[in-house]
Amino acid sequence: MKIAVLGGLGLQGRAAIADLVASSGVEEVVCVDTASDGPARLGGLTDLGRVRFVMPEGEIGASLANVLADVDAVIDLLPQPLMREAVQAAIATRTPLVTTNYARAIADLARAAEKAGVSIMTECGLDPGIDLVLYARAARQFDSITSIDSYCGGIPEPKAMAKPLCYKVSWNFDMVLVSQNRDSVMIEGGERVAVPAGRQHDNRFIHEIEVAGLGRLEAFPNGDALHYVEMLEAAKGLQRSGRYTLRWPGWSAFWAPLKELGFLSEDKVPGTSASPREFLGRLLGPQLQYGADEKDLCVMRNVFSGSEGGRRKTVTSDLIIERDLASGLFGMSLGVGYPASIVAQMLARCEITTPGLLNPLLHVPEGRFFDELARRGILVTETVDWD
Repeated sequence: MKIAVLGGLGLQGRAAIADLVASSGVEEVVCVDTASDGPARLGGLTDLGRVRFVMPEGEIGASLANVLADVDAVIDLLPQPLMREAVQAAIATRTPLVTTNYARAIADLARAAEKAGVSIMTECGLDPGIDLVLYARAARQFDSITSIDSYCGGIPEPKAMAKPLCYKVSWNFDMVLVSQNRDSVMIEGGERVAVPAGRQHDNRFIHEIEVAGLGRLEAFPNGDALHYVEMLEAAKGLQRSGRYTLRWPGWSAFWAPLKELGFLSEDKVPGTSASPREFLGRLLGPQLQYGADEKDLCVMRNVFSGSEGGRRKTVTSDLIIERDLASGLFGMSLGVGYPASIVAQMLARCEITTPGLLNPLLHVPEGRFFDELARRGILVTETVDWD
């Protein structure tokens, strides 16, 4: 197999490339990135003899199409504004593609992908991604599901916390800030409840959960819960659901007044070329970097409640991924890069062949997927409680 990684020199791209090179059956990995120092960035991380570096030149769509025409599958880890060009190139060359980005931005390309007979797997990383395959697995354990609470977040290990934010950057910090301007949708009492971005850090749904070995973490709404449960037949009678980001306690109390004062606004400050959100990214990002001996932690929990065989039960799935200090790869990078690599290989081997825009909840074989994650040291623990 030949598999291309677009944005291969970024945090998640490096993890995907390392995993692909370590996978049997992958003959060549094509690293596509605008940076010119690819060998230096990947040196010591993987066998460069199986990696070919490509720097796009000229018009981005045509450049990507030239690369994709010669591979069996592609992983799109480019900045979100370039996702459309990557997907269009995949459709034009009929090359199966995995992207970690949300599908709604390319929903209008679904018909073209179906017509081309090509599989475009969207939302296939950590969150969304691993959690969605957990949704599918949980659905098979219930006759009906009445509540789903989905939590995920990247946080520094306790010894790496730095006040007042208790946060460090293991992902694109601009996107961390952008995600704080995202509307959320909850389900309460069986009804849709909107949480506008302006109230994300000041609403009645903010709460804390207890995580073994870590203590209490803060959860705040950050996603469209209704979008995913509509895909679950067993959740037609759902009464409550929320998708939450996890942080160390105090995150919302820090950001709520700053948001009210406009510090996360996307509007340009008069007389400057930057918005307050862009300014904060440039100011805070360099101060929130991990030391070489510090770990990030990706913490995920999904709680499903419902009934089976006339009895009430709750299934709780927990996952913690931590930084690999030997390679330097962050837990966040592994949590995004590994699922993308696993599913790209499934596509290249024609284990997933449905054409169109796909979703992990509906189209990733969950048994094989979790076996592959476990083989890479990413283990989901599951507890079942009966009432």
